[in-house]
Amino acid sequence: MRIPWRKTTAEVAIPSPVGVSSSETGIVHLEEVSCSYPGSASPAISDFNLRVRPGEFVSILGRSGVGKTTALRVVAGLEQVSTGYVRIGGQLVGSSFVHVPTDRRRIGFVFQDYALFPHLSVKRNVEFGLRGLPSEEKTSRVGPILEMIGMSGYELRNVHELSGGQQQRVAIARALAPDPVALLLDEPFSNLDRQLRGVLRRDIKRIVTEIGATTLLVTHDREEALATSDRIAVMGNRFIEQIGTPEEVYQNPVSGSVAQMIGPCELVPGTYNAGKVETEVGNLSARASASIIDNQKVLVLMRPSELEVTAASKVESSTARIEQKEYQGEFTEYGVRLDSGVLLRVRRRASDALAEGQSVIIKTRNNSAVLVFGD
Repeated sequence: MRIPWRKTTAEVAIPSPVGVSSSETGIVHLEEVSCSYPGSASPAISDFNLRVRPGEFVSILGRSGVGKTTALRVVAGLEQVSTGYVRIGGQLVGSSFVHVPTDRRRIGFVFQDYALFPHLSVKRNVEFGLRGLPSEEKTSRVGPILEMIGMSGYELRNVHELSGGQQQRVAIARALAPDPVALLLDEPFSNLDRQLRGVLRRDIKRIVTEIGATTLLVTHDREEALATSDRIAVMGNRFIEQIGTPEEVYQNPVSGSVAQMIGPCELVPGTYNAGKVETEVGNLSARASASIIDNQKVLVLMRPSELEVTAASKVESSTARIEQKEYQGEFTEYGVRLDSGVLLRVRRRASDALAEGQSVIIKTRNNSAVLVFGD
């Protein structure tokens, strides 16, 4: 589906530098960007590099306080760059010597708290992003965009009468109505309950895919990032530590911190030697995330879904014991306490119950290799 007034990437009216196409620079391109807040001893983001290609959906995933929202605000022009370069559609819009105002960047921004006008109708809220257009054109845009987001018939409703999910849909409609070069989403589903988050997340992904909108999402929710993204940029402290497809980042994280951000896991100490790693739970096949040498101390990635736990027999000695169990319907998640004090999480079919306090053996599922990181 295409919004009638929406331009194609080739028609976008933001010029590119001579000899450089927007497909090369990306629709959104941050190069070695740093941004500092007044009075802060350290930058909010530093050496930040990101390129979002035309029509791509990219998520910036990270914990609170690492600089995710700052990066988004830098793209939008709400914060100024200390060093580095920000380009939108190939045009330099932010640096230590250039700052193009927000209203001239053709960016659509959806905030976590919706930022709607509660005393205005849905129609008036969507039209607010169309200031400067003739009233006839404003009206012609409101209908199609509300139909696309599933809000037809709500034009005259006041925003305060709507549910949280409906308000966020209106916020997205307002951001898309002016036909932005890129859509920025700042934790847009965090104020919604879990079921509604899933529904709205799928709807937004469908909408931006259908219209080909270049989208940059900031989130701390790995499920959200994995489900929606063409690529995920995992943030460490102030910079992007790894970027790749959801499958690439999940299956081959470059560090223990990325692994912990992208999925539930524990990091267990071990010693690597000739494709094996000796750990507290046994000698396991291993694959290295980087250059690992024999007899090197490593951290071993252990995910609940990739481990198996069985009751220890009389001939098998094991001091690992089940300390916790949580029934999750399709599976039961066990907390297995090791001698070192580490609590490993292991998922097992719910019908195969083990008792708390029971001595158990832990192995990898199908004897698969574990990923190890330099300690």
